Amino acid sequence: MRRGRIVLPLLLAVLLLAPGWIAAAAPSPPTAPIASWGRFLTGISVPAVAPGASEVVAFTLQDPLGVPMSGILLTFGVYAFNAYPGNATGAVPGGGPVFSGNGVGAGSSVTIGVGNLTPNGTAFSSPGSISLIVAAPAGAPQGTYAIRTSVSFLAGGSAYLLESRGFFSASEWANATAPPGAPSTLNVSRLGVSGVLPETGLLVRSNPFPVALSLVLAGAVVLAALGGYWAVRRGPRSKSGANAGPPPNQAETAFGNNRSNDGD
Repeated sequence: MRRGRIVLPLLLAVLLLAPGWIAAAAPSPPTAPIASWGRFLTGISVPAVAPGASEVVAFTLQDPLGVPMSGILLTFGVYAFNAYPGNATGAVPGGGPVFSGNGVGAGSSVTIGVGNLTPNGTAFSSPGSISLIVAAPAGAPQGTYAIRTSVSFLAGGSAYLLESRGFFSASEWANATAPPGAPSTLNVSRLGVSGVLPETGLLVRSNPFPVALSLVLAGAVVLAALGGYWAVRRGPRSKSGANAGPPPNQAETAFGNNRSNDGD
């Protein structure tokens, strides 16, 4: 009886601690070659968007590992905001931009299934095989929205995961980087990823000067026309029919015509 009283608490303790042991034993994703990090996701371009408008997000996804990549998942998401005017980065406000594409519902963060890539193969955003649109609601606060990226896939029997800086806290990033004064290094195993991806930003800004810009362009056209007219216009003729004399062969200078010494 006494033995049963001792064994039961031990079994309960094992059951309670087992999830933690399993999580601790879960393998980290393999580290991708450092030279390949900047080649998975390239050419990211997010045009500025006015409130109430949308734009296509351009990028290229590549397989730089030399082995097939399958089950590729690509994530774009907004994670920080810098208001305009101002220069204070903070949390993303409500009513900010949303992404949509390849049949997924719109949201501040979307994950798109890309499929497979052959070694050194590439996939492109619209008008390519991957569709990704970013839209700013009519009432979206104006400013710059930071966008983080993530790519996960299977290759060589291993599950890889690459994420951009925006997925990690300042303390996590500091723990994975070299101490001050040491050579610049990044230990991605401490971050629990295979590598680090680039990220980008989206400027949401209405254009307050469309009319003024049109007037300036129209004025430039008028001035150019007048300049061309005066450039080709012949000099005046006398009433008696005699032609005007030849133009002077030397224009007056800012110093005048009677300058004899420096300083006059």
